[in-house]
Amino acid sequence: MNPFAVQKKELITKSAAREVFNLIARELQLVEEEFERQAASNIQVIDYLGGYLRESGGKRVRPALLILSAYAAGGNGSEPNVIRMATVMEMLHTATLVHDDIIDNAGVRRSRQSVNAKFGNQAAVLMGDWLYMSAFETSLAERSLAILDILTRLTRKMTEGELIQLTLLGKSNISEEEYFDIVKRKTAYLFSGCCEIGGILGNASHRKQMALREYGINLGIAFQIADDLLDFTADAAKIGKATGADLIEGKVTLPLIKLLQKEAGLRPIIEGVMYDGNYDEKSRETIGDAISDYKIIPQIKEIAASYADAAIKNLEIFEKTEYREAMVGIPGFVVEREN
Repeated sequence: MNPFAVQKKELITKSAAREVFNLIARELQLVEEEFERQAASNIQVIDYLGGYLRESGGKRVRPALLILSAYAAGGNGSEPNVIRMATVMEMLHTATLVHDDIIDNAGVRRSRQSVNAKFGNQAAVLMGDWLYMSAFETSLAERSLAILDILTRLTRKMTEGELIQLTLLGKSNISEEEYFDIVKRKTAYLFSGCCEIGGILGNASHRKQMALREYGINLGIAFQIADDLLDFTADAAKIGKATGADLIEGKVTLPLIKLLQKEAGLRPIIEGVMYDGNYDEKSRETIGDAISDYKIIPQIKEIAASYADAAIKNLEIFEKTEYREAMVGIPGFVVEREN
């Protein structure tokens, strides 16, 4: 049996997920080397901060998507321009994390101090800006207006998503429509950009580029829904930050939206946690019991799985290569991941 094959609602194992990344391990190592080169500077403070961010690690899902998309389109994912653009996407992602942590006043990122907590907001803001501009400078080497258009569009969408979310902080009456709008802007457009750019570099037809774009959107939505669910279900040590962080920061995500649709009487408790910034044991127990009683977790997993299934269907027009099959496996992995 193909280790990457995923049927509807079937789960991809951690072993199979490792095989996905092992398939492009050489290319991802080249991305790490390029990231190290791009984050280096003769300005000592930038060089130090860049090293700190790069060494913080991460799953490198976004560069992996770009590389796999290039291969699935029939191109060579190890070409220098593919590696450069995969690195650009990781740099953009890293920049968004730096800025997000400042906005959220987060103290931990990937099980270590966030840049803002360790070096201060001023240094973090400037480092995030530096990463953004370095990423765009690197992308200019492609001399591709199509790629620059994608990068400009997704960066604008991410910024808009952050601003929209700021207007909704502390509000418990956020709608599902508002939630999904933020998810698309903050997460899914970057996934989509990775896949579409990979298709462009792999010389995919316009139809296949659009399929990769939609694959990234659906995968990104599934990824973020699963990530929001982890805030209620995961071990803090596994996800590298405290659980319940979203609620403490004033963010009501899909699990709580669904819960409040079932039990509006919990609204004062949820609003109290957001207002006080204190998610004590009593509040955790009350909210956790209600989530369990109303079977919210299976509902959210089902919604995430529907987007994962849609992503898989987007790949049907591609030939069944090992790279396409790896991309078929990723949606199941992101939905069922534990960190």
